[in-house]
Amino acid sequence: MFSNRTGSCHVCLSTTPIVPAALNVCARCISKEFTKLQSGISTVHAATRAVFDLPARPPEHLKGVICNYCANQCRIGENETGFCGLRKVQNGRLVNLAGTPGHGLLRYYHDPLPTNCVADWVCEGYKHPTCHNLAVFYESCTMNCLFCQNWHFRRVSPGDHAGVSAEDLTAAATHSTFCVCFFGGDPSSQMPHALAASKLLAEKEVRICWETNGMMNPKYLDKAIDYAVLTGGCIKFDLKAYDDELHRALTGISNKPVKRNFISAAERSYERSLPPLVVASTLLVPGYVDAEQVHRIAQFIAGLNPEIPYSLLGFAPQFYMTDLPFTSARHAREAEAAALDAGLVNVRIGNKHLLGRDYAE
Repeated sequence: MFSNRTGSCHVCLSTTPIVPAALNVCARCISKEFTKLQSGISTVHAATRAVFDLPARPPEHLKGVICNYCANQCRIGENETGFCGLRKVQNGRLVNLAGTPGHGLLRYYHDPLPTNCVADWVCEGYKHPTCHNLAVFYESCTMNCLFCQNWHFRRVSPGDHAGVSAEDLTAAATHSTFCVCFFGGDPSSQMPHALAASKLLAEKEVRICWETNGMMNPKYLDKAIDYAVLTGGCIKFDLKAYDDELHRALTGISNKPVKRNFISAAERSYERSLPPLVVASTLLVPGYVDAEQVHRIAQFIAGLNPEIPYSLLGFAPQFYMTDLPFTSARHAREAEAAALDAGLVNVRIGNKHLLGRDYAE
């Protein structure tokens, strides 16, 4: 569970096993020299997306058609697709290739409870071991995380299959379905489908939960939280980094919309304390999302509601960061201490089975 590879930062020339070859720059230099590095980082993200025939960045055509489905607000040119790959402009009109109530690009399965949920230690599902979760994996996303743990969905395009309607997805819920979780990829690019399914699943008394990068249109976020409140579910935000420069380097996207949406969700977290309505998590990416970065995220959360549960997740090498080591146990403990020091009262280290040795060994 440890990579002995030695990487290097092409800016400061430091050698370390926690700088991946794909990015080739350390977190410190990203913070100090982002303006100079931005073009090169954008080139890296463009190359990783070209493999899957996806736009290099959210389109910004001055005369393009604006897509308001997510916070990227792509301005899409004629015969081009949006960043998520699900919207296209033809004859000057926005066309949905997937993500509508009648056509969700997704796969789903029944996951026996208790399951590997980000909110597992505060989740009601653990009290119902004879039931299952309806896990809904949306095969599209609004970010481009170089460390994506579920990157294989990028191989799926809207034309690969007929899709799953909200009605068909609802039919998959049985008398043993305790909860549903919309994740992926991310539901933020297919919210009309997820909300249509939520309405039908709520009528069957299924708890509605969300796991998201927080990039959905704010009006969709509010409706998603409504269903979580109504059914006893929750919304889980994956806060990938606090510093915008680091977030853009790791995901290709600014985290400013994510912060705005999380603030809105946190304001509603007081509507219900048990079970918690809002949960946050952060993936501990070696070399980038360290204790200092976690402290800043935790301060942000604590300033809104210190009782919001916060899960720190162990990293497994994936996608374009396969040459990084697993999160070390020391890294996880230091991050946990930093989150508690920042004022949060409910912090947990998740995925402990992934934790490895110190990076310097």
